[in-house]
Amino acid sequence: MTDATLPPLTKRSYAYEWYVVVICMLAYIFSFVDRQILALMIEPIKHDLQLSDTQFSLLHGLAFSLFYAVMGIPIALLADRYSRPKIIAIGVAFWSLATAACGLSRSFAHMFLARIGVGVGEAALSPATYSMLSDMFPRDKLGRAVGIYSIGSFIGGGMAFLIGGYVINLLKSVDSVVVPWVGAMRPWQVTFFIVGLPGLLVALLILLTVRDPQRLGLRRSADGHATTWAFRSMPWCCLPCWVGRPLSTCASSACRRWMWGTCWVWWCWWPIRRAFFAAAG
Repeated sequence: MTDATLPPLTKRSYAYEWYVVVICMLAYIFSFVDRQILALMIEPIKHDLQLSDTQFSLLHGLAFSLFYAVMGIPIALLADRYSRPKIIAIGVAFWSLATAACGLSRSFAHMFLARIGVGVGEAALSPATYSMLSDMFPRDKLGRAVGIYSIGSFIGGGMAFLIGGYVINLLKSVDSVVVPWVGAMRPWQVTFFIVGLPGLLVALLILLTVRDPQRLGLRRSADGHATTWAFRSMPWCCLPCWVGRPLSTCASSACRRWMWGTCWVWWCWWPIRRAFFAAAG
């Protein structure tokens, strides 16, 4: 057979794989909306639950981040052995219900436990997603897939303020809202319901439409499960990531908080400052 008679090579379509990337990115967006929405409702929550600044900082920081970081390791081990779409779907459903549970809080302890639930649920998303994408895409497309998925964090961070601000503005003139089967709720409590419960639809969509791909390039034990040989034999490979990533996150988060706070103070108070100095001059 000559080159002229060879059949043309068919280029594989990755439409389904890109669909998985988009749906995982959507879940990532929801995760950032649910974790950031608390920051928009500081004063009403502090007022209704009688919280100090220290208690609110524990809710916004420690309760979420500690369990989000710690639970990522055991959940990643589960992702090596069991269905990754199911792990993602369970995680999305869990953190969505935990976000809604924040709206049912009547005390600091209730809110703290709900925020722990948000952190534990969100810890299931990225380990299982990265593992799944690495088995779906070849190397020349994997970076693009991971990049598109990661965009969800930035979109979600922005949407948290847009959606939260819109809902708060919509309910600002309402003292309480009567929710069926729950009763009268404050506007900030309803906000948690509005941003949290739609995540259940995303979890259902992942569960019904995403298939667990075949695992590639894994060492397997006698029972057929994936092993952690490389992790155990070369833990020093992961140590720089474990140390560097938290430090970089702390630095970038501190810079963002400082810049937002500084810009907010100057932007809001600059007309008053200018009027004061003009009168004094």
